[in-house]
Formats: sequence, structure tokens, C-alpha cells
Amino acid sequence: MQCNIDSKGKAARLIYGLVLLVAAAVVAALILLNILAGGWVWAVVVGLALMGAFSVFEARAGWCAVRAMGIKTKY
Repeated sequence: MQCNIDSKGKAARLIYGLVLLVAAAVVAALILLNILAGGWVWAVVVGLALMGAFSVFEARAGWCAVRAMGIKTKY
């Protein structure tokens, strides 16, 4: 993997990833407090957590999967 994003891109992906991880934690807390119910809701938590973790990884590595596929991004 070769670095393909600059410092703005790293910051954007880090913030995006952290927001997704916090959202996963909030949804998980709502499930545990019995405000949300259903087995499918845990799939949402896992999806948010995986996307957030991957975005944080992209920020730390300085690499963007979308850019690696040849798609132009703003940052």
C-alpha cells in the first residue's frame, strides 16, 4: 500500500472513522438499555464499527481504498 492521501485526507478519514465508532457505541448502548430491540440492530452496530475502524486504519496508513480504485476524491 502506497500513501495516496495528504494530511487533509488523513484528518477527514480520522474524524469520519471516530464519528462512526461513537455512533456504533451509542447504538449499542441503546440496545443494552432496551430502547432498541431486534437482532438486526446488532448488525448495524457491527457495520458501523467495521466502517469506522477501517476509516481510522486508512487515516493512520495514509491510504484510501476508493482512491486506490482510481476514483477521484475531494481529500
